[in-house]
Amino acid sequence: MNRLLISAAHKSSGKTTLSIGLCAALRRRGLAVQPFKKGPDFIDPMWLSAAAGRDCHNLDFFLMGREEIQRTFSARSRGADIALIEGNKGLYDGLSLDGSNSNAALAALLATPVVLVIAARGMTRGIAPLILGYQAFDRNIRIAGVILNQLGGLRHEAKLRAVIEHYTDIPVLGAVQYDERLTIVERHLGLMPSNEATGADTRIDYIAERVAASVDIDRLITIASAVPALPEFSDKEPSPRPLPHPHPHSLAREAGEGGEPSALRTAPIRLGVARDAAFAFYYPGDLEALRTAGAELVPFDTLRDKSLPKVDALFIGGGFPEVFMDQLEANTSLRHQVRDAIEAGMPAYAECGGLMYLARSLSWKGRRCDMAGVIPGDIVMHDRPMGRGYVVLHETGRGPWPSAGPAGEIRAHEFHYSSMENLSADTVFAYEVRRGSGIDGNHDGIVHKNLLACYAHLRDLDDNHWTRRFVEFVRLCKNQNIHETADKRR
Repeated sequence: MNRLLISAAHKSSGKTTLSIGLCAALRRRGLAVQPFKKGPDFIDPMWLSAAAGRDCHNLDFFLMGREEIQRTFSARSRGADIALIEGNKGLYDGLSLDGSNSNAALAALLATPVVLVIAARGMTRGIAPLILGYQAFDRNIRIAGVILNQLGGLRHEAKLRAVIEHYTDIPVLGAVQYDERLTIVERHLGLMPSNEATGADTRIDYIAERVAASVDIDRLITIASAVPALPEFSDKEPSPRPLPHPHPHSLAREAGEGGEPSALRTAPIRLGVARDAAFAFYYPGDLEALRTAGAELVPFDTLRDKSLPKVDALFIGGGFPEVFMDQLEANTSLRHQVRDAIEAGMPAYAECGGLMYLARSLSWKGRRCDMAGVIPGDIVMHDRPMGRGYVVLHETGRGPWPSAGPAGEIRAHEFHYSSMENLSADTVFAYEVRRGSGIDGNHDGIVHKNLLACYAHLRDLDDNHWTRRFVEFVRLCKNQNIHETADKRR
């Protein structure tokens, strides 16, 4: 598999914009491009997916084992001509002192050449020791070239090229002049999502044209092809652990004839998924895993739809409900239907933005709007993050789904500028927070009837196949309802 890792010397170097442009430029050449993003992120992958025309997948050392990363990369790259990985932060940045979870570690694990993006505005001769230092820091990392970004003009570019050629053996693969039109509008969680950006396709086209005109695409392709073969993995993932029975606090019970657990039956499940400008943070792999587990995904629009589709359960992911709070409040009929469905026992799962939507109210910039009112608490937006980074959760045993495993530990991530206030003291939580912020610093995962709502974002991976647990729980609830209806008819 031809492959490249696009990294940078530091954050805000413009690597995301360049990665978007490279994906689109390679696609224009008729190549099938498979994008990846290192670390937990929703927004950059949305842009990369739009540019490449293929879903972007995340590779994450904290949430995934090394073999799982290799297997995921191999499986998702099948059918592509070239894979492009966008790093996060700088090349050697990471959580651990030894760099075992850095971009460089990912490049080493996947035997992938690195293209270093350097925001060189204001730099001249000082660029040489920067490049030499990055080379010398870890000789096992192949820095195959640099792309100079945010340059001040052609004279500036000529000086930098001369310095790099004189002092280093690293080729300059491209030089992109500073251009305001290459900037994607930022928001408090990062870039504006592509599903909201007006004229996102037009913006991607412009970025692709500029990148194609400024970067030696042919040389990039040659570099990407000069890579060793990776280990081969079978198409079949390791068999997941057997599911334990749901906790007895769950409202759903085993209700099968002859003592057979109804969770084992394969009743079709229709899962309503909020997909609109307010809620768009979903991992493609998780949506695929939900389908594999037996769920038909039925999208609904919290901003425009006046009623819920006919579904057995709800999944409301993350997003920016605060930006659309007026529209969400104005759609009274849908808010009330969501509330009534959950109060009637419909299983539901909500993450971050979904948690905010299910709260009593949402306040931001001096304004307050009513939300669905399922959770008896109020959301308040702040000017700084209230929770940011990786989290480690320990199951309390009070969640509605089957346990994640014997250890009861779940790794996930969070990124929210909001907090929940006015929760009652008897609120039931599914998780204790061992690392991170959660809802109150100590807990996350509010349990209300058959709802689980948390600030943490889960990923369906080897250590936590949450999609299967959720779908089995929905199926159990549905089977129970079928039996109860039949009993009433007798």
